Amino acid sequence: MRVVPLGDKVVVKRLQADERTPGGIVLPDSAKEKPQQGRVLSVGDGRLLPDGSRTKPQVTEGDRVLFSNYAGSEVVVDDDELLVMSEDDILAVLR
Repeated sequence: MRVVPLGDKVVVKRLQADERTPGGIVLPDSAKEKPQQGRVLSVGDGRLLPDGSRTKPQVTEGDRVLFSNYAGSEVVVDDDELLVMSEDDILAVLR
């Protein structure tokens, strides 16, 4: 199933958490921090302006993005954990 966001919303799949520390210690699930990076799966039409036109989204499908810890709403679709967030919640595009 494909999730199509509305307006200025973006659907992001969070990247996998590191399994080990840089020193080689294996981390249990309870100690892993959720990564603040993800891949953009789909993008809405853009923000609606007062004159009725829409702005062009700044991110595109496939972009690797950095977002804040509490950005977006987590949803589960077909056993995939996804984040639906406003484009404003995205801090940077990683190239």
